[in-house]
Amino acid sequence: MHKRTRRTLLVVAGVLVLLAVAVFLRSKAPPEAARLLPESDGIIYFNLKPVRTFLRKDLRPPTRVPEYQEFVDATGVDWERDLDSAAIALHRMPDPSGPNGAVAYSMVLTGKLTGKRLNTWLDSHTASREVYAGHTIYNIPSENRTVRVVQVGYDMIAVSNFPTTEKIHSIIDRHRTAALPFAGSSLLNAHYHEVPLLSLAWGVGQVGLPFSESGAIKVLGLSLPLQDDSTIIASVTPGLPLATSVRLRVEEIAPDEAKAAGQAAALSTIVILARDVSIQLSGNPANNALREILKTTQISQKRNRVIATASLSPALLSQVTESKNSPDMSATSASDKASK
Repeated sequence: MHKRTRRTLLVVAGVLVLLAVAVFLRSKAPPEAARLLPESDGIIYFNLKPVRTFLRKDLRPPTRVPEYQEFVDATGVDWERDLDSAAIALHRMPDPSGPNGAVAYSMVLTGKLTGKRLNTWLDSHTASREVYAGHTIYNIPSENRTVRVVQVGYDMIAVSNFPTTEKIHSIIDRHRTAALPFAGSSLLNAHYHEVPLLSLAWGVGQVGLPFSESGAIKVLGLSLPLQDDSTIIASVTPGLPLATSVRLRVEEIAPDEAKAAGQAAALSTIVILARDVSIQLSGNPANNALREILKTTQISQKRNRVIATASLSPALLSQVTESKNSPDMSATSASDKASK
């Protein structure tokens, strides 16, 4: 073989190997929206595109209140249709009685969300503007706090109600290094590798903050034996075979094995009691889903970790989604979105 031909083949082979390595690393990397999030206490991520595919045949268009319909008409953006993914950073606030409550947020949203019509709407609702690193940040007043909105890239916007500009600036700065597959916050780097593959939604860190009340985590009125600063890895994944179930998994990292054993025992007791109570609940879709989740919930302990798993059928999940799209529920949801 001619030396030049051999050299060309070696170069091509080397490039192919590098491309294969790059593709592999990218497949293991967190989603870009999550990599742009600033330092935070917790991260929650939703991938909505496969969810729509998963439930497409069962979903009905939501009923819209006039205010939200006006927003859709003015911007061309419909959150239910156009939002593909959402990465949310949770920031613990030092004063729970302040404007932000116990937690502030910073979000990176992807989908068909950007364009001149949205910028025109933001222009008409902003109290002031700031130009940072070539990006216009719109400062929109909302309930005694400022919500900052900026277009950070094609089909990508960032929103933050953190009291200062620190978090929204960090998102813009991180966008410059977004191509690096393992860029991201220290929390993401520490725990994303523990998120199960193919998760439709997941959370890491102090993701119990939104459910916090007096330092404890409350879900469906039940006070769990967990503190809101507990480190948690939670995920929602499709069951196998596909389209047969949705699997829920929540893993808490306890201070030590003894603490984990005590929490596992307490959670098991709560699940048993909740199963008995759920039998008495009326048969609406949300209560049916709760009964199914409680029926399939299993609590286990592995060293200093407490693991809770459960499953939910797509049929019940679609019924819950459909019930939330009833006029009353969708009106409240749409109003909140429009105000933000």
